[in-house]
Amino acid sequence: MERRSLGAAALAVGAVGLGCMPMNWAYSTSQQRGDRASRALHAALDAGVQLLDTADMYGPFTNELLVGRALKGRRSDAFVSTKCGLLVGDQHIVANGRPGYVRRACDASLRRLQTDVIDLYQLHRADPEVPVEETWGAMAELVTAGKVRALGLCAVGARASRRPGTRMYDETIRQLERVQQVFPVSAVQAELSVWSREALESLLPWCSARGVGLVAAMPLGNGYLTGTLTPGQGFEPDDLRARHPRFTAEMMAANQPLVAGLRRIAERHGATAAQVALAWVLRQGPHVVPVPGTKRERWAVENAGAADLVLTAQDLMEIARLPAAQGSWD
Repeated sequence: MERRSLGAAALAVGAVGLGCMPMNWAYSTSQQRGDRASRALHAALDAGVQLLDTADMYGPFTNELLVGRALKGRRSDAFVSTKCGLLVGDQHIVANGRPGYVRRACDASLRRLQTDVIDLYQLHRADPEVPVEETWGAMAELVTAGKVRALGLCAVGARASRRPGTRMYDETIRQLERVQQVFPVSAVQAELSVWSREALESLLPWCSARGVGLVAAMPLGNGYLTGTLTPGQGFEPDDLRARHPRFTAEMMAANQPLVAGLRRIAERHGATAAQVALAWVLRQGPHVVPVPGTKRERWAVENAGAADLVLTAQDLMEIARLPAAQGSWD
């Protein structure tokens, strides 16, 4: 089997990507109307965004369909990343890493995305009943078959279930070491933002040492770091933030110093708090690509502009001194 890896170079280094999930799943469905999401996708591409991140479970399936429609006639403008390995049922999500399922899932994603090849195919979660090497081997076969260009792994980072004395991404690194023996890992996706910095401790150094890209998920803290959310505003019942421990009215109020700090820096640059938060993620390494999610054209263009914001040493020092985020899991 050919062992090749696109590595970090494939991830549009120094640029901001786009997380497509919020466009029609998990966030405020009442705001997911008409062709708003499609316009946001086109605006992002026009602004220079290349990496589009989706998954078959988002919807399920409808997010890939949305991306596929938006990319008609523009496939060469985008670096398409999608995921397999999780199945959405009625009020539950289960992992499936069986090789046969992986092959079928890839073919289905290709149809929905209306493309001949997926640039980055990620394993959303390892199946506890299937050795991860078997799942990864099936994904590697997709590269050999020309259906996929590179493989990635989504990090496991459950704060609440972490055992005492262990780091947040120890389990992910163990998985990465195992699958690397089968086929190269080109990218790892993990949460990374001003209020969630755990990936800097061990996961990012692991990636840096191996030339592996880091797709930084939730770089705007599920919207909190934009400064556009009001403590106590409430969320729609289907919005994942309605059950998030950092989005209670008490915790949103307690974490306002983070937003205030980002705003102070933004004012000096004529930028926004969101752009500062994204620029900070970009400064964590040349192989780090943030994928903020949005469903609006305005935010898509604003987020893309963060790649042009150069934070000073003073800015970075101020961000480093911001208080740690509070939440019921801390």
